[in-house]
Amino acid sequence: MTLYYVNVTIHVLAALLWLGGMFFLAAVGAPVLRRVEPPALRAELFRRLGEQFRLVGWISIAVLIVTGTLNLYFRGVLSIDVLSSAAFWRSPYGGALAWKLGAVSAMLVVQSIHDFVTGPAASRLQPGSIEMLRARRQAALLARLSALLGIIVVIAAVRLARGG
Repeated sequence: MTLYYVNVTIHVLAALLWLGGMFFLAAVGAPVLRRVEPPALRAELFRRLGEQFRLVGWISIAVLIVTGTLNLYFRGVLSIDVLSSAAFWRSPYGGALAWKLGAVSAMLVVQSIHDFVTGPAASRLQPGSIEMLRARRQAALLARLSALLGIIVVIAAVRLARGG
């Protein structure tokens, strides 16, 4: 049981790092950076922060996937009998798990588009240009959507921790 608690602790810490970092960037980093002049310096700082957080974020996501899978194993959910049972998926616990897995999957897609397509494209555009501002707005929208999905994941995780 001790290994289970260590695993859950690592899982929660990785979630805090990932979601906390996203909320810090949205609530503190971006508002401060928007006031930096000249636009070229602002763009460079956004790019550097984005690249550093992308590394930290994806390491956190990898840790979350591994520890989340282990949490299911420790809870006895990773058996074919359980996962193939319609009754399990209709139960409060199975429903919460389905919501969490669905939100995690959607978050991975949105975060991938943000981190590997939209964000890098915005950083290659001329600072202050209409195209760059449009790309930044798209990246910001994707970041907000990813954060919203992260909140759904946390809500589902709380339900799982409370039995569904």
